[in-house]
Amino acid sequence: MNSSRREFLKRSASTAVGAIILPQIIPSSALGLNGMTAPSDRIVMGSIGLGSQGTSNMKNFLKFKQVQWVAVCDVDKKHNQSAKAIVDKTYENTDCRAYGDFREFLEKEKLDAVCLSLPDHWHSIISVSCANKKLDIYGEKPLARSIREGQAISAAAHKNNIIWQTGSWQRSVENFHRGAQLVRNGRIGKVTHVEVGLPDGNRSIGTPAVMPVPAELDWEFWLGPALKVPYRGVSHWNWRWIQDYSGGQLTDWAGHHIDIAHWGLGFDETGPISVEGEGVFPREGIYNVAVEYDFTCAYKDGTTMRVANASRQKYGMGTVWYGDKGWLRVNRGDVIEASDPNILKEKISENEIQLYKSTDHFLNFLECIKSRKPTITPVDTALRSISVGLLGEIAMLTGQKIQWDPEKQEIVDNAMASRLLSRPYRQPWTIPTI
Repeated sequence: MNSSRREFLKRSASTAVGAIILPQIIPSSALGLNGMTAPSDRIVMGSIGLGSQGTSNMKNFLKFKQVQWVAVCDVDKKHNQSAKAIVDKTYENTDCRAYGDFREFLEKEKLDAVCLSLPDHWHSIISVSCANKKLDIYGEKPLARSIREGQAISAAAHKNNIIWQTGSWQRSVENFHRGAQLVRNGRIGKVTHVEVGLPDGNRSIGTPAVMPVPAELDWEFWLGPALKVPYRGVSHWNWRWIQDYSGGQLTDWAGHHIDIAHWGLGFDETGPISVEGEGVFPREGIYNVAVEYDFTCAYKDGTTMRVANASRQKYGMGTVWYGDKGWLRVNRGDVIEASDPNILKEKISENEIQLYKSTDHFLNFLECIKSRKPTITPVDTALRSISVGLLGEIAMLTGQKIQWDPEKQEIVDNAMASRLLSRPYRQPWTIPTI
C-alpha cells in the first residue's frame, strides 16, 4: 500500500471503532492481533527476478511479519513456480500471483515496494519503470551495466522520491562498519592508498554449443535490450562472463569491496579524477569479460586506490586502507585486522564521526520505507561505487588513461571512451522517460 492507502485505512478503522460497528466476524489478524501486523502497517511487496539471488532475497524479506508478499515475476516459469510455492507455503494459501512480463506485473499489482534481482543488462529499464510507479526498491548490485544507466536510475529515484536500498549488504555487517569507522576517524592516520581485491576471473568456461531453448524460458524476453543471439544455456549464471550482460567479477563485486573502500575514505559523494590500468580479455568464444584486471584510481585529495583480481593483490580479497600510521583490512568471514592490533581496540567517542549503523540490510530497507529516511546504501552511493568498476573497465578496453570529472560525472576530452558510458539497446527497448 502507498501512504495514501495507509492513511485511508487508518481513518476507516478509526471511524469504525468510534461508531462501535466492528462485527465479530472480522478476523483478529486484520486488527493486528495474535502477532500479526495490522493492514495499515504492512508493506506489500513483490519480486522481479527469481533466480538464486532473487529467491534468497525474497526469503529474507518473508521473515518479517510487516511484509506481505503478493506476487512474483520471472521470464522462467520454473523460477516463478518455485518462488510462488515458497510464498504460498509461508502464508498457507495459494494467493501469490505469478507473471512472466514485468510490465503486466507493474500494471496489475498494487505494491509498496519491489525487490529486483536481475541480470545487469536489465537493471536500468526495470528499475526506472518501478520508480516511475512510485515503488520503493531493493535493487541488487551492481546498480547498472553502464554509468549512463546508473545515472538514469538515480534520476528516476530522486524524481519519484522513492526509497532505494542497494544489495551491498556488507555495510550492514559489523566488521566492515567497524573497519570503515576506524579509518574515517584517523586511527591509521591519513590514508595514502587503498588496495581492493576482487575475485579472479573464470578462465576455463569454454564455449557452449547452441541448444534448444527450454520450454519454460522466454529467451527473447531474457535478452531484452541486448543483441539477439542463439541460446547457449547462459541465462541463469554464466551470463556474468559476457559483456552484453555484465562486466564479470569486476562489476559483480565492485558494489561490495569498492563500496566499502569508499565508505572508509568518505568518498560516497565523489569519485576518482583519473583511472588507468590493464586487463586480460579472452580472445575467442562468447565469454569476453576481463579474466584479469588491474587498475589504479587517483582522487583529488591525492589518495590512490588499486583495484585488481585477488591473485594480484598482497592480501587477496577484501579492502585494505594504508595510512601514515598503519594499515587496516576487512573481508568477509568477519575478517578485520590491522598493522597494530591495538588499532582494533580503539574506541570511537560520541563527538567523532559516527557512520550509519545497520545490523540487518533487509530490515534497514523496511524501516526506511516507513520513516522515509535514506537507507544505508542509497542509489547515489551505489552509483559512485559501480562507477569506479565501470571506469576501470573502460580504461582497460580502450587502453587509455581516463580523466574523470567526479562533479559532472563525465569523461573529460575523450570521445571514444565517452561512448562507452552507455550501451546501445535493441529495439523496441529503451529506458522509460523519467
